[in-house]
Amino acid sequence: MAAQAPAFHLDVETHQAEVSQDAGQRRLRMIWFCQGMGLAALMLIGVAAAGGFPSGSQEPSGYDAAFAFPPAAPGSTTGRKQHQATSSAVRGSPLVMQYSPSQSLSRSVDQFSQSGPMGVSRPSASAQLVQGGSLRTWSYRSPNIEQVQVVLSSEGRPLDADIELWHGPDNTPFKMRVYSENGGTRPFSAVVETPRGPNTVSIRNIGQMEFPISADVVHDQIDRPSETALAESTIVQGGALRTFPFDPSVESVEVLLTTDGRPLNARIELLQGPNNNKQVIELYAEDGRDRQFFAILETPGSGNVIRIVNTAPVEFPMRASVVPHSINDYMDQGAVLGGDVVIGGDVGF
Repeated sequence: MAAQAPAFHLDVETHQAEVSQDAGQRRLRMIWFCQGMGLAALMLIGVAAAGGFPSGSQEPSGYDAAFAFPPAAPGSTTGRKQHQATSSAVRGSPLVMQYSPSQSLSRSVDQFSQSGPMGVSRPSASAQLVQGGSLRTWSYRSPNIEQVQVVLSSEGRPLDADIELWHGPDNTPFKMRVYSENGGTRPFSAVVETPRGPNTVSIRNIGQMEFPISADVVHDQIDRPSETALAESTIVQGGALRTFPFDPSVESVEVLLTTDGRPLNARIELLQGPNNNKQVIELYAEDGRDRQFFAILETPGSGNVIRIVNTAPVEFPMRASVVPHSINDYMDQGAVLGGDVVIGGDVGF
């Protein structure tokens, strides 16, 4: 019995040595694995920093170019294409625009408006993307800038925005609410009077995050009312409304609202069918003569009616002028009477 004890003690020591050797090998393999993963991560970081990963098309083109430009720096031109900046400081900086005669002469008409299908104006190269719930401002410090043009559009989704003119601390002499059922087919374009600078134009997208809009404010190549719009006007008393129907050949109309110096409160509706609002504008101006309202509204299709409501009291009348801006005289060409159109459904004999 005493001779068997050393043999059992030797077996226990051998087993413990094998267990410690296996643990050391597993620990060594884990160290090698961690070193390999760290080296792979360093290689990926180096390739990404060198720009080795392709990102698709290098420059935006056409209609998508309006959504790939950061706010311009003060005093810089925005006539050429730029890559979208990745710095949050650049994207969050407000746009400050200063008057420069050389810049105003160098800007071309095709930068402001690129003609699309059915004559719909598309965003310019200097347009900025305004996400839902965000705000963008354009500041003009020079008193020589007395008018600016605001252009809003979208990719075809609804457009809902608040536009305000800031003149001095806590002073908003002009503001309007703009809604469009389809910002691609019916973009918004209006002229805002900015006398006695400095002035700041603010545009807030009050729509949801899924409905971004493209916004642009320019101080040159501004639309002007036609002689017909200046000569023809209708008095709209406070609380009254006027309707202006248009032929299907009219593709856009001019709307000019003024007063004799009293405040201007109005609601402009573009209807296509019974109580079917395609575009709605609610505006306020503290002086309808100094800050008159002028806009060009797109009216594609048939059955378009402009309805203007004077939302001010009876003591504040206004004058409204609504005339055609562009007319398609070749709309009915190519139609064949009795062609592929069957009235009354399938008729078989």
